[in-house]
Amino acid sequence: MDYFIKMFSKLNELKPITIVILLALVGLSVYLSRSKKDKKMRTNALVYGGLCIAMSFTLSYIRLYRWPQGGSITPGSMLPIFIFSYIFGPGAGLTAGLAYGLLQMVQGLYAVHWAQVLLDYPIAFSLMGLAGLNRKHLPISAMIGGFGRFLASFASGFIFFGSYAPEGMNPIWYSFTVNFLIIGTDTAICMMLSLIPQLKATVEKLKDRALV
Repeated sequence: MDYFIKMFSKLNELKPITIVILLALVGLSVYLSRSKKDKKMRTNALVYGGLCIAMSFTLSYIRLYRWPQGGSITPGSMLPIFIFSYIFGPGAGLTAGLAYGLLQMVQGLYAVHWAQVLLDYPIAFSLMGLAGLNRKHLPISAMIGGFGRFLASFASGFIFFGSYAPEGMNPIWYSFTVNFLIIGTDTAICMMLSLIPQLKATVEKLKDRALV
């Protein structure tokens, strides 16, 4: 029981402004989904994008494991952004990832340098949208998107947080190990979830419906 309480405890950290933004995203998505306006493709992208950003953000505050030095393993928090990118392509995916990263900044910015902020937030989360480079196999899309985020976080890790490496350990290897364990595990969870037949079928139906 204590494990489950700890797993959801981070949700208590959500700021009022963050909750307002999340509700606004969901509300906008519901409104647009009922809209009869033209340009259905763009409207669909906004609807799916708002919902996927809100889902990813909420899942990111459910922690399966918290790394002592910071960072958490979540129940597939990146998957909604990967799915959105898979459906609408890399351009839309990069934009959704950027919005997601900015939302993370609003909720809990950790800054030691302006370049670190760019790498850890706008750039790292935007690169999740690279999942849209592959639009045939969702697990591969998840792997590409996860690798994109890993690269930015890896660079930030050894440039700005290398001092946290244990004595005698190369900062580059330290950053690689930490980010691989956190982002790699999260990506692996997303890939495994994307292999579930029911989820695959649902995503393909959404893709067909959204692109009509």
